[in-house]
Amino acid sequence: MRALVISGGGSKGAFAGGVAQYLIEELKHEYDLYLGTSTGSLLISHLALGMIDKIKHVYTHVNQDSIFSSRPFITKIDKFQDQSISINHWKVLRNFMKGSKTFGESHNLRKLIKKTLTVAEFQQLQQSGKEVVVTVSNLSLNEVEYKSIKDVTYGDFIDWIWISCNYIPFMSLVKKNGCEYADGGFGSMVPIKEAIDRGATVVDVIILETEVTYYNSLPSTNVFSLLTSLHGFMMDRIEKQNIAIGKFAANNHDAIINLYYTPTVLTVNSLIFKKEKMTQWWQRGYDYAAQKNIDLNEIKPES
Repeated sequence: MRALVISGGGSKGAFAGGVAQYLIEELKHEYDLYLGTSTGSLLISHLALGMIDKIKHVYTHVNQDSIFSSRPFITKIDKFQDQSISINHWKVLRNFMKGSKTFGESHNLRKLIKKTLTVAEFQQLQQSGKEVVVTVSNLSLNEVEYKSIKDVTYGDFIDWIWISCNYIPFMSLVKKNGCEYADGGFGSMVPIKEAIDRGATVVDVIILETEVTYYNSLPSTNVFSLLTSLHGFMMDRIEKQNIAIGKFAANNHDAIINLYYTPTVLTVNSLIFKKEKMTQWWQRGYDYAAQKNIDLNEIKPES
C-alpha cells in the first residue's frame, strides 16, 4: 500500500503540488492513501482524482482575497527587500467588535474550496476506493483528529478541509460538533505515523521546509511578526517530532519513507499568497522532484 503525505506550509503548498505532479505523472506512482495537513489537505483530493491541472490552476491564481474575508495584516517590503506583515488595526478592531475570537477570518477560503471541489468530484472520489484523509486539531479535547472521505458527507468534508487550513489567530476558529477546531498543523504537521497506522508500506512525504535551518529569524518588528515567529518556532518543533516519530513507526513496520524537503527557503511568511511566486514554486517543486530522482537513480548500485 502506497501513501502520499503532504505537510502544512501555507502558500508553499504550490511547491508540494509540483513535486506531487512529477511523482504521479512521470514516475507513475499510484497511491491508495492521500493524507494532508493544512495546505496539504487542499491538494490531496484533486491529486487523488488525477485532476492536477485543475488544482495547479487554483494554486497559481490564488491571492490574499481568495483566502481572507477579513485580512488582519498588510504586507510591505522591508529593508531586506523581503515581504513582511504588520497589523491592520482597523480590520482587527472591527473583527473584535463583531465578536470574533481571531484577528482575521478566512470564510473566502471555504467558498474557494467548495467551488473547487464539486459534489460530483466528491462522489467520484468516494467511489474510487482511494482514501483521502485531512488532519484537524480539536482544541476543546486537545486531540488531533483525522477525517477520512469515507466517513463524511460532502458538506462536512468541505468543512474539514477548511478547518485543517485555519491558522489561528490569523484565520477563523471554527466550532463544529460542539468543539473548537483549528489548523491540523498545531498537532500533526507531517502525519507520517498515521499513514503507516492505516497500513501504508511505502510513504512519499512532501515536507514544506528545508531539511536543515539556513537562516536565523529576523528581530520582531511588531506583534504580528512576533506571533508569526512564535508560530514558526512551534511548527518547526512539531514537524521535527512528527518526522522522528514517523521514522520510528516505519522501522517497526518495515515501511519505506521517501522524504522530499524544499531544497531552499521559499519564504519566511507563508501567509502571503502571491500568484507569481506560487507559479514559480510549483515549477520548482516539479524540477526538484525530477532532479532528486535522477540523483537517486545515479547512485543505485548496478545489479
